[in-house]
Amino acid sequence: MIATRLTTAVFAAAAGLALIQVSGCSVARDQQTVGAYIDDATITTRVKARFAEDPAVSAMSLNVETLNGTVQLSGFAKSEAERSAAARLASNTPGVKSVRNDIVVR
Repeated sequence: MIATRLTTAVFAAAAGLALIQVSGCSVARDQQTVGAYIDDATITTRVKARFAEDPAVSAMSLNVETLNGTVQLSGFAKSEAERSAAARLASNTPGVKSVRNDIVVR
């Protein structure tokens, strides 16, 4: 009886651990792995740093999100030149596969 309970407990613990390991590989519901999430976070940080360094771009008015190497820009720019500069800076950032420029000029 005790051996059966112990075996059941060990089996349940092993099954629970396997479930945690399998589900832990996905960050955003089957969209990307943990490694891809870290890569995307790095790209986002690099793009934001380039915005902060460039006087033609208002880093505080623009949002940057990255998913699987695709950068999405959003927010408000003061001119078409600022909008274009932001897209150019993002495109020239290492690791960026494509840029989706949704910045609105006010």
